[in-house]
Amino acid sequence: MGNNPLSSPLKVVETGGKSQFRTKVAKSPKDIAAAQRLRYLVFVKELGGDGPLVDHAARLERDTFDPYAGHLMLLDETRSPDDQVVGVYRLMTTQMAQKAGRFYSEEEYDLRPLRESGRRLLELGRSCLHPDYRGGTGMLHLWAGLADYVANHGIEVMFGVASFHGTDADALAGPLSLLHHRHSAPDALRVRAIGPTALNMNMQAADRLDRLAAVRAMPPLIKGYLRLGATVGDGAFVDHDFNTVDVCLILEHEAINALQKSIYTKGAARG
Repeated sequence: MGNNPLSSPLKVVETGGKSQFRTKVAKSPKDIAAAQRLRYLVFVKELGGDGPLVDHAARLERDTFDPYAGHLMLLDETRSPDDQVVGVYRLMTTQMAQKAGRFYSEEEYDLRPLRESGRRLLELGRSCLHPDYRGGTGMLHLWAGLADYVANHGIEVMFGVASFHGTDADALAGPLSLLHHRHSAPDALRVRAIGPTALNMNMQAADRLDRLAAVRAMPPLIKGYLRLGATVGDGAFVDHDFNTVDVCLILEHEAINALQKSIYTKGAARG
């Protein structure tokens, strides 16, 4: 589901009751490049990530899945026309994943429980916000666009990797253990981390956890999903290219309904 682990004051402008924000799904190579530029700012420049298809000269964070995916973008229409994209999600349905050869998450997790569930799936990835728009309503507007996409496509389960910054697993023992003990997905949907860098998240006994400190150590995006009822797969994955430790978050239909309700009750505007 991507990662936006940092927070800073939110830039908000409301004019005459009309929001500065709108969301749209990318419709052109120019739109996709704008999403990739924001991803470069966050994942490469800010967080130190890299990858074989990252274009440092053009400042684009891209990979082989981008041509097959949908790209949901949050635009701030008070900015200059070439610099309006301030939030993104990459979206992959099962049909898109078939064309791409697999879901992105299958590099890190065995997704057979989800694939065999018979439910309509949507993978969320590369989620990020511009540094000036974190910590408030910007994410609500992006989630509002996501809720519309989910409703329009009849999605029943959303999933994707979300990240802790850094690759020191020992430093993350508290929050990873808390996720394992209190938020594990049901057996029928519990995907499993795979590969040589897969980690057992049961690093601390439940009765020895400092729960408050563990929650504080979680990125805001992960905490937001947990409040909606998200659960996590079995194990974490150390991604050295992106300098992160990833967990797989899963939101079932009830959590998707909670997402939609939380957005509409808070009045997030959509365009």
